[in-house]
Amino acid sequence: MSEERILASLAGALDRTLPVPLGIQLRGLIEFGIGLGELAPGQRLPSVRELAERAGIAPMTVTTVYQELRKSGLIEAKPGAGTYVSDGHTRNGLRSSSMRKIQRRIDALFNEAEELGLPPSVVASLVNARAARGRSPSRALRIVIVGNFRDTTRQYADRIQEYLGPNDSIAVTTLTSLQAGEVLPLPCDLCVTLPHRRSELESLIPNDIPIVNLSFIPAEETRAQLAVIDPMARIGIVSIFPEFMALMKPGVLRFTPHVSDVEVRLITEPDLKEFLNTLDVLVYASGAEPILKELPPGRQAIEFRYVPDPHVIRQTLLPVMERLRSATITKEEKPA
Repeated sequence: MSEERILASLAGALDRTLPVPLGIQLRGLIEFGIGLGELAPGQRLPSVRELAERAGIAPMTVTTVYQELRKSGLIEAKPGAGTYVSDGHTRNGLRSSSMRKIQRRIDALFNEAEELGLPPSVVASLVNARAARGRSPSRALRIVIVGNFRDTTRQYADRIQEYLGPNDSIAVTTLTSLQAGEVLPLPCDLCVTLPHRRSELESLIPNDIPIVNLSFIPAEETRAQLAVIDPMARIGIVSIFPEFMALMKPGVLRFTPHVSDVEVRLITEPDLKEFLNTLDVLVYASGAEPILKELPPGRQAIEFRYVPDPHVIRQTLLPVMERLRSATITKEEKPA
């Protein structure tokens, strides 16, 4: 996406009719844009001045948002070049980290050989002979996916399971559970999580467990249900997180071009029950299922559900899994 399109998209999505500060809306738009893959790693973001002028907000608001996103590791400032979506944890970043780790092991191998009186040529011959034998038999991987809500995360896991080997396993937990003291399901070879929750997860799990960010797209069923809504229906949206309210509205309208407008509410608003009574169709965020009991009979309810992006699974998750799978010595096989 071009920088101009990003600028127009962010500025245009800010909604002053929502009961959420514009700074929180802006942060949510960028976070979710990264999570959905619409803001790709390495993508240049608008400058503080450009975004503030186009959106009609204070430069300090944009500066604060960028600072928060940098702290969470989602974006990075490159002196003299601008602000970019971080690529420090992308496939290329993981590849560079893996290569540095292997290089250290190679150095240690040659140092050990020297201590044993073996010349470098002999070590090189052994390495070449090992490489000629090809890949070692693969091993099963144990993956843990960490999300916001257990049921929704279980659905994500079911989608990912389709891409895994027959002996691979995938367990589910939530950040809330881990923060409350729940132990990460072990053994664990790899964690998968939402991009904007990565920094929180890093503080909760052992440093030697790799983490892969997963991007999402609206589920096909959700898109199909939105496309056939009666254009005269009264439509309302209920969001859980205030920072994503500004994103849900254009997200719904994107798949209902025949609908002129929708109203948005937070799940915590005191007049929520009265709001639900005015609707013909409710579109609710995943995790907001408890409000359905307040919806009058005969009203349609559509979950605005996301699923893992299959392209990201293939291009990011599977290569990391193959690098882990190709390890010749598992933790259980290491000599004492």
